[in-house]
Amino acid sequence: MKFSFEQGIAAGVAGLVATALVAGVLLVDHGAMAAPATASAPVRALPAPAGDAAFSDDATHASVVFAGGCFWGVQGVFQHVKGVSNAVAGYAGGSAADARYERVSSGRTGHAEAVKVDYDPRQVSYGQLLQVFFSVAHDPTQLNYQGPDHGSQYRSAIFSDDARQLAASRAYISQLGQAGSYRGPIVTQVASGQRFYPAESYHQNYMANYPQAAYIRYYDAPKLAALGRQFPALYRRQASLVPMR
Repeated sequence: MKFSFEQGIAAGVAGLVATALVAGVLLVDHGAMAAPATASAPVRALPAPAGDAAFSDDATHASVVFAGGCFWGVQGVFQHVKGVSNAVAGYAGGSAADARYERVSSGRTGHAEAVKVDYDPRQVSYGQLLQVFFSVAHDPTQLNYQGPDHGSQYRSAIFSDDARQLAASRAYISQLGQAGSYRGPIVTQVASGQRFYPAESYHQNYMANYPQAAYIRYYDAPKLAALGRQFPALYRRQASLVPMR
């Protein structure tokens, strides 16, 4: 998802960048490469969080920011998780001045493409969100890339200012490592004190709005299918979309 507006316009090469004018905004299908119509999602049957990785929360609302590659797919997955009231695509890890797609795409701003997940802990636990994040939303062993997207803006990360969420995230990463859930080490960054900046409106609800885009069909739709297969009790058919003005 590395094409800026200028790059997308200048490329004009069939099979690389597909563009569409919607509401006066140029949409860039960053993954419009020659790809099969379907692909297998990296589904893993992970153990449920245990010990410090699981905690009870009787609050009515909580939030966490997940980063796992292109935010289109991560947002699309969590929009279909029961108990999630909102999942907003955006940027975390850098400054407000650089929190714009064309700058973040350079890989030099410190941001990660991320998704702020608002949820009701009474309906879905933080541990369940971690399971979804690590099993179907992305591959936590890929350092500074996810699939075809390369750069630190596509890193795996969890941003939170909740001490319990931070402790649970680190404990679950340790639990997965000890269980040998992956062939390689988990490289997910766990950090606090990082502000989240919502992305531009044309990035919001992208999977729902453009299900036939080549990138979505090949890289993201299989993740959503995997969510339904692996977590049927959590899967919500109707996406909880970001309200647009």
